[in-house]
Amino acid sequence: MTERPALTPQLGRTRVMAILRSADATGLPAVARALADGGITCLEVTLTTSGALQALAAIRDELGPEVAVGAGTVITTGHARDSLAAGAEFLVAPVVDTEVIRGAADSGIPCYPGAWTPTEVSTAWRAGAAAVKLFPASTGGPDHLRQLRAPLPDVPLLAVGGVGVDQARDYLTAGACAVGIGSPLLRGADRDPAPESLDALTARARTLLDAILVTPPTQEVGP
Repeated sequence: MTERPALTPQLGRTRVMAILRSADATGLPAVARALADGGITCLEVTLTTSGALQALAAIRDELGPEVAVGAGTVITTGHARDSLAAGAEFLVAPVVDTEVIRGAADSGIPCYPGAWTPTEVSTAWRAGAAAVKLFPASTGGPDHLRQLRAPLPDVPLLAVGGVGVDQARDYLTAGACAVGIGSPLLRGADRDPAPESLDALTARARTLLDAILVTPPTQEVGP
C-alpha cells in the first residue's frame, strides 16, 4: 500500500469538520469566513451543492493555508479527479470505494470514506484512509462508535451524520477522533448570509470549539 496520508492538521487540532452543503454555493464563501472567524478551520464542501468546486477554489483563495478545504460526497474516481484539480486538500465520501481511497493516497491526499460495519471500517482503513467516517453516526449513536472502537482501536473514527452541536462531546468521549457537523451548525446561514446570521454562526463555532477543548482526546490523531 502507498504510505497512508496523515490526518488533515486542522482537523487533528480542532477535532471538528464543518460540512458546507447547500442548494447552491452562492453563500458558502461568506459562511466559510464566519466559521474560520469562529476557529473552525477544516471545511468540507459537498459535491451535491451546485457550483461546489468553484466555491471550494474561491474559499481556498480567500482564506489561505490556515484553513483546509476539502470536497465531500466524492463517490467516483471522476469526482476525486475533479476535486483534486480544483484544489481540494482532502476527500470525504459516504461510502467505501477502494479506488477513490487508493487514488487519494497515491496523490498524498487524506481521504475520509464513510463506513458503518466493522468490515467496511477495516476495508477502508486497509485501503489507505487517513481516518474512517462513521456514517450515519446518529443511527447508532455514540454507543455504536464505542463498540466499533473496541475491536478496531487503531482506526481513527470521524463521527458524521446527524451529529448536533450539543452532541459533539458525547461522540468524542465515546472515542471519535473528530466530528463532522453540517446543518445543525449552519442553521440556514448558507441560505441567508446576512451579517446577523453570520455573526450567530461564528458564535456557535466558538461555543462548539470551547466544548471540544475541554474533552480529552482518546487517541493521538496527528499533529
